Amino acid sequence: MTLGGCRVKKRQGLPVSASGTLQARPGLGGQRENYVTTDQPELPETLDVIAVGAHPDDVEIAVGGTLASMVRRGLRVGIVDLTDGEPTPLSPGPEVRLEEARNAAEVLGVQVRETLALPNRRLFDGFEERIALAKVFRRYRPKMVMGIADKTPMASPDHWQASQITDAAVFYSRLTKWDELFENLPVHRITSQIWYPLGFQNLSLPEGGGRFISDISDTLDVKLESIRVYKTQFPPTKQRVFELVESQNRLLGVTAGFKAGEMLISTSALGIRDVFATLCGGDQSSS
Repeated sequence: MTLGGCRVKKRQGLPVSASGTLQARPGLGGQRENYVTTDQPELPETLDVIAVGAHPDDVEIAVGGTLASMVRRGLRVGIVDLTDGEPTPLSPGPEVRLEEARNAAEVLGVQVRETLALPNRRLFDGFEERIALAKVFRRYRPKMVMGIADKTPMASPDHWQASQITDAAVFYSRLTKWDELFENLPVHRITSQIWYPLGFQNLSLPEGGGRFISDISDTLDVKLESIRVYKTQFPPTKQRVFELVESQNRLLGVTAGFKAGEMLISTSALGIRDVFATLCGGDQSSS
């Protein structure tokens, strides 16, 4: 997204020129004092949640139902793909894949989707990669960030690198005295970070502060529709992918008393103020 214009922070009592630089004014003894502001980019409307994936379709496969549910509850949600996912065997090029990503975002209802210019198949956790993602966090100022939980054996190693980049970018987003690296974007502290498992073909559970199941009973169909948009990735010969995703989501949902669910992992311990009300749905005592 191209950000237009610059916003100047005015200091009370000092005149500002049309160019955005504070003008000089006479000082004591007839000398002039110079005052200069640091221009900050004009920021877009904030997002409540940003979900990060290595490639277009990662987020849809893992947490598409949760994001669709959040949008229905009135939250502003964004997706960041670290790469455009290209090349891939059946895609004619990045333009087609990006169009699929845009269409999938529309199916889920998310308000923003950005694709960073990091290389697919050669994605590595590094300083510049961390800065690139942290800039997105500083621009959109989300309260929550969702990222990949762990390695995905027998699948792309980009997923593990994306996980590390996301963790670091959450930290970098709040660090002060780095204005020159962040194009003067304001510091932003993210309130909550959530991990999502992406490896569906093993039974191991990633570590974390606490696992829980997000109810996607009403949005499972929307999630599956958003995945089907990626026709270059999931042609009819890969129908097994949809069966795998749906069966796992239904299994996870049933374990928590829902029709369908997605597993999420908190990076910190989850606390409960009222155990009875939380686990019993607020029912009053029978006495």
